[in-house]
Amino acid sequence: MVIWKTFRFEAAHRLEGLPHGHRCGRLHGHGYLVTIYVEGEIVEPGWVVDFAELKAAWNYACGVLDHSSLNDIHDLGNPTSENLAVWVWDRLIVKLPHLTMIEVSETCTSGVQYKGVLNEGSGSE
Repeated sequence: MVIWKTFRFEAAHRLEGLPHGHRCGRLHGHGYLVTIYVEGEIVEPGWVVDFAELKAAWNYACGVLDHSSLNDIHDLGNPTSENLAVWVWDRLIVKLPHLTMIEVSETCTSGVQYKGVLNEGSGSE
């Protein structure tokens, strides 16, 4: 069974390495949505994981991200949604060992889903 919980944070960024004049190369902000997916069997008292555990794990990462300039975050790299999903995964997997996917939406119509290196099986990362 898969459970999920969605969180929101606000942040600014500018993307590097884009052609001159690309609008994403200018400083701009997003109201990001991050959804955390955890998979497992139902255990007592009748849930997979307490949703409070998801919130606690998220708070660990959110404290760094919320109302920040993502370009200033150590080890995030170019702050694309793809890199942000990997960054969040790397911080949450230590607190949520049954984490199966991170979804990052930077607008209501665009986003990324990341299933982590352990679940991809491609060996490409």
